[in-house]
Amino acid sequence: MTFLSPYRPQILSLFRIMSGLLILQHSTSEILGFPTSQMSGVSIASLGGIAGVTELIFSVSRLPAFILSGLMAALYSLGFLYLAAAGPGPWSVDAKRAQG
Repeated sequence: MTFLSPYRPQILSLFRIMSGLLILQHSTSEILGFPTSQMSGVSIASLGGIAGVTELIFSVSRLPAFILSGLMAALYSLGFLYLAAAGPGPWSVDAKRAQG
């Protein structure tokens, strides 16, 4: 799937921007109550509240990305878009097929 290869840096940038915005929106919903959701107004002492504070503080930086990676399952769709652009890795089925 090389037709997206020329756009790899742009797609990676979109992935990073959207990841940060999704985590920021999720945390503001929990902690600040905007936009309202079922998780709005959780206690900061609860597990959801601790996750919300962590997301709110670290959503705009890249160092704690590993910690936050498990918190947002909605990122799968953007992750797969990036994988489509990045192409197969050395351990992929496509790489094995190319070897013959």
